[in-house]
Amino acid sequence: MKRIKAIEEWRTIKESSNGQSILLFKMSLTCFSSLSAKKELHKLVTDLPLYVIIVQTDQAVSKAIENDLHVRHESPQLLIVKDQKATWQATHYHIKESVVRDAIELYS
Repeated sequence: MKRIKAIEEWRTIKESSNGQSILLFKMSLTCFSSLSAKKELHKLVTDLPLYVIIVQTDQAVSKAIENDLHVRHESPQLLIVKDQKATWQATHYHIKESVVRDAIELYS
């Protein structure tokens, strides 16, 4: 997982989704469901790049993602982004390795 800390970095990553889908994981460091979702993502085997946004410290990036993708903010939240659009999302306890693996097959 590579952390996104700046809006410019997010916009470059968003543009890169034209060539390959990406995974975006928004999480809170103080939320149990975020930590549980993070553990699930560590089990995931995929070639897709996985980026993390920590909502407490990177609020501007989180807001830019919400505005750019037209997806309401949740935390934790996992998005598949393809061609600069969110094609799939899961929140809270729906972020499970098997669910994400299936979503990658269908939406990336």
